[in-house]
Amino acid sequence: MTATSDRFLFWTPRVLAILFAGFLGIFAADVFDETQGFWPTAIALLLHLVPSGLIVLILVIAWRHEWLGGLFYFAISLLFVLTGSGDWIAYGAISGSLALIALLFFAHWRLSRRSQLQQRPSS
Repeated sequence: MTATSDRFLFWTPRVLAILFAGFLGIFAADVFDETQGFWPTAIALLLHLVPSGLIVLILVIAWRHEWLGGLFYFAISLLFVLTGSGDWIAYGAISGSLALIALLFFAHWRLSRRSQLQQRPSS
């Protein structure tokens, strides 16, 4: 694996996960449309930010253990499809993005592992 492709496969899933967490976080802003008091609005905001927090938590894990991050992102992608009741555009945007991030983590983990095995001196 070349240095350029290694850097690309290292950074792309991480940047996409950060952007995806921000994308999900935008949907938390809908709590400000309601006319509630401060505490109910704050609690609703925290509850709406749980998915973004979960994406960031998995990213922290995936930064060190790419195969585990890929597994978690793929599991959330599958869980969304199995439990969701939205339209196919929502499935594509949310589940498809998570699946792409998972595949990129798996790809970098697999390719970097393969190159490590090839660099080991034979006994």
